[in-house]
Amino acid sequence: MSNNSIIQMWEDYRKINPNAPKEYEAWAFGDSKEMADELANLVLEGTKTATASNYTLYELENVTLPFVGLHNIILDGDGKAVGIAETTSVEIVPFDQVTTEHAYLEGEGDRTLRYWRDVHETFFKKEFKNINQAFNCKIPVVCERFKLIYKK
Repeated sequence: MSNNSIIQMWEDYRKINPNAPKEYEAWAFGDSKEMADELANLVLEGTKTATASNYTLYELENVTLPFVGLHNIILDGDGKAVGIAETTSVEIVPFDQVTTEHAYLEGEGDRTLRYWRDVHETFFKKEFKNINQAFNCKIPVVCERFKLIYKK
C-alpha cells in the first residue's frame, strides 16, 4: 500500500530516527472504516498496545508474520497514516488460551477477557466464513504487542 500520508509519515520519522529500518508495514485495524478509526484512536491515546489476528490467514495468503522490531504504520479508516508502532513481542496461542493480560492490553470495550473473546470470536467467525472454514476455540491466534513510537 502506498499513499502520500504513509510515505510522508515514514520520511518524517526517518528524519529524526536515521537508524530506523528501511522497511515497514502499513495497515489498518479491523474490517471497517469505523473499527479502523476507533482502534487507531485507542493506539494514539496509549490505551491499545496489543492486537490479535487470525494465524490461518497468514498461512493461506503466504504473508510473513509480524516480528519483534517490525515498524507498523497505523492507518485510520480513510487509509491515512496516524502513527507508527513497533512490535515488541509476538506469540501464537490457541484462541482459548489468550490471556486476560493480552485482552486488557488490546484496550477494547471493558478490557476483560470475556469481552475480548466475544468480539474476537465474532470477528474470526466472519473471517473463516469468507474462506469456507469453521471457527473453533483452538484456532491459532497471533498475539502481538507493540509500542507507539511516533505520531503527528
